[in-house]
Amino acid sequence: MPHGRYYWLCCLCLFAFLGGAHHNEPAMIPLGAEEGIQHPLAFSSSWQILGPFQIGTREATWGSDPLEFIGGFRKLEYEEGAQYRSSIGTNGAVKWSLLEADTIETDTVGSSASLSLNFPHVNWTFFRGVYGWAALQYQAWARGEIFVSADRAQTVIIYTDYVLEFWIDDTHYFGGDFYAFRRSPLVIALKPGAHRIDVRLVRDVRAMGGVSEPSINIKLDAKLASGSLELANDGILMADVVNETLASEWASVTVRNSGSQDIEVVDIECSNEWTSVDFQNTEKFIVSAGQTRPIPFRVLSQRPRYSSLDIIIQHKLNNIAGNPSILAVSELFTKRSIYHPHKITFLHPGGVVSYAILRPPSENASYHSNQKRPFPILLQLHGAGLEADSDLVTHALDSLPDLCAWVLFPTGVTPWSGDDWHNWGFADVEAAVAAVPHWIKAVQWKGADLDTDRWLVSGHSNGGQGTWYTLTHKPDRIIGAAPVSGYTSIQNYVPYELWQPMDPRQFAILGSSMNSYRHELLVENCKGIRILQQHGEDDDNVPAYHSRLMCQLLYQANSSSEYFELSGQGHWFDGVMTTKHLRKFYEEQVKSTTNPVETLEAFSIVVANPGDMGFKGGIRVTQLEIPGQYGRIDVSFNTTSSAYAFKTSNVLSFEVQSSLMRFPYTVIDQTDVEVTSDSSKPPPRHIEFWRASARGWQAGRLAEPGVLHRHGRQLGALDAIMRTKGHFTIRHHNGDTSSIALQISRNLFQYFSADSAIVNLEFDGDDGSGNIFTIAIGKRVCPGLDSNFPIHLEGSSLVIRDSEGHLQRYEGSNGLAAIFLRPLEDEKLELVVWGIDKDSLVLAARLVPMLTGVGQPDFIVLSGSCRWKGAGGAVAMGFFDHSWNVTKTSFFT
Repeated sequence: MPHGRYYWLCCLCLFAFLGGAHHNEPAMIPLGAEEGIQHPLAFSSSWQILGPFQIGTREATWGSDPLEFIGGFRKLEYEEGAQYRSSIGTNGAVKWSLLEADTIETDTVGSSASLSLNFPHVNWTFFRGVYGWAALQYQAWARGEIFVSADRAQTVIIYTDYVLEFWIDDTHYFGGDFYAFRRSPLVIALKPGAHRIDVRLVRDVRAMGGVSEPSINIKLDAKLASGSLELANDGILMADVVNETLASEWASVTVRNSGSQDIEVVDIECSNEWTSVDFQNTEKFIVSAGQTRPIPFRVLSQRPRYSSLDIIIQHKLNNIAGNPSILAVSELFTKRSIYHPHKITFLHPGGVVSYAILRPPSENASYHSNQKRPFPILLQLHGAGLEADSDLVTHALDSLPDLCAWVLFPTGVTPWSGDDWHNWGFADVEAAVAAVPHWIKAVQWKGADLDTDRWLVSGHSNGGQGTWYTLTHKPDRIIGAAPVSGYTSIQNYVPYELWQPMDPRQFAILGSSMNSYRHELLVENCKGIRILQQHGEDDDNVPAYHSRLMCQLLYQANSSSEYFELSGQGHWFDGVMTTKHLRKFYEEQVKSTTNPVETLEAFSIVVANPGDMGFKGGIRVTQLEIPGQYGRIDVSFNTTSSAYAFKTSNVLSFEVQSSLMRFPYTVIDQTDVEVTSDSSKPPPRHIEFWRASARGWQAGRLAEPGVLHRHGRQLGALDAIMRTKGHFTIRHHNGDTSSIALQISRNLFQYFSADSAIVNLEFDGDDGSGNIFTIAIGKRVCPGLDSNFPIHLEGSSLVIRDSEGHLQRYEGSNGLAAIFLRPLEDEKLELVVWGIDKDSLVLAARLVPMLTGVGQPDFIVLSGSCRWKGAGGAVAMGFFDHSWNVTKTSFFT
C-alpha cells in the first residue's frame, strides 16, 4: 500500500480522472500529507468558497438557495473568475475564493477542521443601516474533502457544528447540527480515497450574533466508529442523591448504532448488589443502523450503597438468534444537600427522560405568621445555549436562600429549550412541576407544603421570552411574572426581511402559523397579573426596545407593569436575576394570598391556538372558527346579578368553570343561552358552549354527528406533531424512504432530544403510543383514519378539496412534494411526508419541525422551484378547521 505524499497524489489524480476536479481547480491536500504522515482520516486544509447570497430569518429550511436555479452548488466546479448572480454581491455577482482552514487536527482516531469566513468586500454597515440585523444574515457554500487512507471502507461519525445542510459525494444531508449540540451526528461508511464535502453555510443572527463583523464559524469533526452499538454520550442521566436517597427514579442512557444492521436492545441490568433497574419496554426496542436513541429506565433501589450506578445493556442484531452482546455504562452518584439546588429526573410526555434543578424551601423560609399555606413554585427559565445544571443557572438565586418558594430550573429538554419554551419545551416545564410531588414522597420531605397551581415565573433572554409565553398562555396559574432581557417574539427579534419574493397570501399564512408566539398581540391575557420587567439599557443581544414595547402595550391594555431599565448594563451581568427590584418582587409575590384575576370585573382572552392556551379567569377557548386567525372573548361581570356575559369573535367553542355559572342561563353575544344540568349526576367541572351553525350558541359539547373533530393536542399548525404522548414512530417503505426516515429521526433527537422508533412498513406495522410520521414516495401512501380527508392521491396527482368543495389538482411533475397533518384516534396525529420521487421527498422532509420561526401551516404542497424560490415555490398551503376541512383562508395556485 502506498504511503505519504505519493499516496495522496495518486488519490487526487484518480479523483480528477473520474471527473471530481476541474482543470482550474486547486488541489486540496490533507494535513500531514506533505510530511509523509498517514492518518486514517484527514480533512483538506484548503477550501473553495462561493458566496454570499441572500437569505432571510430561518428561511433556509424552505430551500431558498439561488444556486439551485442552475442545478445547485454540487453541480459546479471551481473556476477562477467565474461569476454567479447574487443580490448582495458587488455588481450583483459573486466569485469563487479560496480559504485556508483555521485549524486542522488529525490523530489516530479522526480529524477535525475549523473554518471561519466573512466577506469584507460587502458593505455590511450600509446594508445593516437599511435592513437592520436581517442584513447580517447570508448564505454561502464551502467545498473541501475528507481523505480515508485505509485499505477498506471505514465507518465514520461526522459532527457538523453550526451547519444546517451538506453533501458528501452525491448524498444530501439536511438538519446537521446548527447549535453544535453534538447529540446525533451522521454515521456513514466511507471507502478509501477522497470524498468531496459541500457545506451550505447559513448565517443566523439569533444563533451567531448581530455585533461586529458578520462571520460564520463552523467545525467539522470525523471520528472512527466501532461499527456496533456504542455510547453516544458518556455516562447516565440520573438524579442526584439527597439525604442518602436518589431524588427520583428515572434514568436514561443514550446509544448509537454505528453498524450496518439494526440492533435490538434486549435488556438492561444493574451490576451493583442491592440495586436493580427496570427497563420498561412493552415492545421491541430497535436502534436502527445509523440511529441514535435514548433508553429510559427506572432505578428501583433509591438508597444507593455504592458510589456509582453500573449497568449493562444487553443487545443483539435484530431478528438474529444468539447470545446478546453487552455494553457497560457507569455513572458516579452526585450527592447534594437537600436544601441546595440538585437534579431531579422525570419522564417528558414524549417518552424521554428529562431533568430539572430543584431548590426546596430552606428551613428558615417562613411567612412569619401562623399561616401554614403551601409555598408556590418559582420557575426560572434559562436563556439560549445554557444547560439547567450550569452554575450560571443553578446559582442565579443564591442571594435569596430563604425565599418562601419551591425554586425550579427546568431544562426545556435541551440548552435551547427545544423550541424556545413553546410546545415541546413547555411540556417539559409542566412535567417538571408535576415531578416535584413525586420528589416529596421519595425523599420523605417534612418541610413546607407545595402548591403546584401557583407559579411565579421569571427568566432571562430566551427565558424572558419564555416568561412572556407562560404569562400569555397559562394566566390562571401565574401569580406574578418577571421577564428579564427577553424578546417579544421570534419575528420581532430579527425581522423577516430579505426572504425570496412570494405572494402576500403565502407570507400571511407563514406568519399565521406562528401567531401563538406573537406575545405582543397577546398582552391582554396578562391583565390582573403583576409584572416586573427588567432590561439593560446597553443590551446589544436583545435590544431594550422589546421590553419598552411590551411595557407600552401592557399600559394600553389597561394592565400593570413595573419597568426598570438598568443604565450602563448589557445583556448579562453577575446578579442580573437578583437585583434589588427583582428581590423585592419575588418576596412580595410568593407571600401574596390573593388571586389577582378573581378581582377583575372585565377582561379579554386572546387566543391564537387553543391547543396551547390554558384558562383565564376560569374560561378557556377550545375551538376557533377559522384557524390561523386570532380568536377573542370579552368577558364582563355584572356585580348586581353576579353573572358573566361573553362577547366572542372567531370562537367556535369554549368552556367555563362550573363555579362561575350561578344561573340557569348566561349571555353570549347578547343572547341568553340556557345552561341545563342533570340533577341526578354530579355537576361537571366545566360547562361547554359551542356555536351551532343555525341555532346560535348551545350549552354542551360540540356536536356534529358523523364529523371527525380536531381537538386537544391536535390543534395548532404543523408543530402540533410535537405534542405527542409517547415516543414518535417513523414509518417508511424499503428503498429511498428509509434514508429520509433516518434523517428525520436524527433531526428530532438533535434538536429536541426526542425519541423515535423507525418502522419498516414492509415488515412491521407497530405504531406505538405516540404521534406518527409516514414517509412515502409516489403512489405508496397509507390510508388515513378519515376516509373523507380533503387531501388524497389519484395516481401520480395530489388532489385537495378546498373550502367550497372544489378539487385542486396538482400533477406529479416538477418535483411535486407535500407535507400535511392527518388525524388519528385519541388526539394523536400523523404527519405525512410525501414526494413524487426521492429528490422531491427531500423538499417535504426538510419542513418537519426542527428550528423555530420557520412558519409551517397544517399542509404545504411544494414544487421543485422551492429549491431557489423558497416558500414562494409552494403551490398550496393553509390550515384545517375543527372538522379537518381546508379553511377558506388557504392558498392555492
